[in-house]
Amino acid sequence: MAFDDQGREYMIDMFISTRELSEMQHAGATRGTSVFRTRAGHDVTYLGNGEFMVMVPGEEGGVTVRTDDSEFV
Repeated sequence: MAFDDQGREYMIDMFISTRELSEMQHAGATRGTSVFRTRAGHDVTYLGNGEFMVMVPGEEGGVTVRTDDSEFV
């Protein structure tokens, strides 16, 4: 969950692609690149230090939102 400067709430989902490697290389799956999207389906870019850029239709350049989630701060 993240909020913009006006207090609007954005639910951001993180999707991680994984791939299974053959037994000859490694056992198990490896973590790939993370992709972020809002629950409404808008593209999200992680800027760092708890900030994300949400690409909202009608907002030129996107909306900067912030989270206090310990995984991203």
